[in-house]
Amino acid sequence: MARFKENDLPKSKITASSLNKAKIIFRYAGNNSWKFYVGLIFLLLTSVTALAFPKFMGMLVDCVNKKDAQLANQIALGLGLVLVLQSVFSFFRLSLFVNFTENTLANVRLALYTNLVKLPMTFFSQKRVGELNSRISNDITQIQDTLTTTIAEFLRQFILIIGSFIMLASINVKLTIMMISVVPLVGVAAVFFGRFIRKYSKKVQDQVAESQVVVEETMQGISIVKAFANEWYEIARYREKIKEVVKIAIKGGQLRGYFASFIIICLFGTIVAVVWYGVQLSIAGEITVGELFTFILYSSYVGASSGGIAELYAQVQKAIGATERVFELLEEKPEKITASPNTAAIEKIQGNVSFRNVAFSYPSRKEIKVLKNVNFNANFGQKIAIVGPSGVGKSTIASLLLRFYDIEGGEILVDGKNIYDFDLETLRGNMSIVPQDVILFGGTIKENIAYGKPDATEEEILTAAKQANAFNFIEGFPEKFETVVGERGIKLSGGQRQRIAIARALLKNPSILILDEATSSLDSESEKLVQEALEILMEGRTSIIIAHRLSTIRSADQILVLDKGEITEQGTHQELIALENGIYKNLSNLQFSNS
Repeated sequence: MARFKENDLPKSKITASSLNKAKIIFRYAGNNSWKFYVGLIFLLLTSVTALAFPKFMGMLVDCVNKKDAQLANQIALGLGLVLVLQSVFSFFRLSLFVNFTENTLANVRLALYTNLVKLPMTFFSQKRVGELNSRISNDITQIQDTLTTTIAEFLRQFILIIGSFIMLASINVKLTIMMISVVPLVGVAAVFFGRFIRKYSKKVQDQVAESQVVVEETMQGISIVKAFANEWYEIARYREKIKEVVKIAIKGGQLRGYFASFIIICLFGTIVAVVWYGVQLSIAGEITVGELFTFILYSSYVGASSGGIAELYAQVQKAIGATERVFELLEEKPEKITASPNTAAIEKIQGNVSFRNVAFSYPSRKEIKVLKNVNFNANFGQKIAIVGPSGVGKSTIASLLLRFYDIEGGEILVDGKNIYDFDLETLRGNMSIVPQDVILFGGTIKENIAYGKPDATEEEILTAAKQANAFNFIEGFPEKFETVVGERGIKLSGGQRQRIAIARALLKNPSILILDEATSSLDSESEKLVQEALEILMEGRTSIIIAHRLSTIRSADQILVLDKGEITEQGTHQELIALENGIYKNLSNLQFSNS
């Protein structure tokens, strides 16, 4: 199973345009921006104290020639002070960057989630949940790491390289030229060699992940493996994958061996060469032993920083790419709902529904007309059933009424008013849907029922549960209403989930109720209990019932037969049964002859 790795994050070229986009993140800093800039000052101070360290060390070594113990003590105290200052500056630098980053990214996360939740259904029908999760987790983690440490480290290494070169040139120009011609080149070569090895390590990880897919598939389908007596086939398949892992890992190991040899010969050879040349200059009286010692320390700064800065630059590129992807989502246009939670009571509508010549195609499949000239009326208190073969657009009618998608032609009226003239909160606040596949959230039964009315009293929740035929099974649990339902309600049966959904809808007390094949996946006993609860739920409101089982809609005031996107038959159960060669009659005969 290929897992999303941080290394897989795409990079973005660092240009003036991409940097400007990345700077947008500072808009979310609020009153925390100053922490970033003060952090940069402490970063500069940390780098300056780091650069002072080799200078003092060289002076300390020179005290040997001068045989001046008092001066050595003073320099040692100076070194101690440099270390204390460096540790204090580092503490404030890290604290300020972390404080700035966490506060800023908390605002980005909230803004991103707020915008995601408000986006229309058309957006979610075109995006995978995994991809959106990745934006909120992986991309923001990448930005977090970069703002907390990578930028600071990149700037610090850059200052150290420039500062070290200045200090090296001030000690001895000849030795500096010799060092420049060798050390940075070896450092950069080491980085590229290292990156090549990491690519091989990633290949090994990918191969291991592929071998794990075999294990996972076998374990999940073990009954099929055994039923077909294919144990040896699966073992052979796994053996081949393992061989691939071994082959790549051995090659990677050889490369690591070459890399170790390269480091020993080139890096340490370079140090030997610099020291040898420095000793020659020292013998000639051009530099002191202490200056040579200082030179070697600054050279090590240049070597280490040259090696590290390329990797840090790659991390910054990834962070800019991540920032661009996060802001792409933030720029998506949300649905127009109220700017803040509406505590005032939602205006109540009566619930008369009219579809007039409604036409619709899904944005992802424009060429397929899902609905064509759909006309019907559902008056207050009526039960309108919509039936027809699978894939003819029955559930689409519910989606359009809830304004999940925009219609292409015609109009939908509620109480004689176009649905686009209602604000979304009022429109959806007067509707409830009980779907076939009920989604419950991972909290308690009480929290899931109260989702229909978050400010509901204990008494209201209890009444809704009783009316939904859910009270008895809830009371049967040791923790009763405080029972945790598990992810997506996995700890409850289908019938129990449906009754929780009905209680949720009852609590909302909608004017318009949509039942989307609410009993099609239930056994007979559960269906009876759910059907009883639905009868209570449908009382005194307009009900639109999308039905698969015709037995559940015989008492509907009107049945609409949808075929190829059009309403081809309309009437009561008795009227439609009387139609010769009618679709409804054929569906009815088919279902009841099989039952």
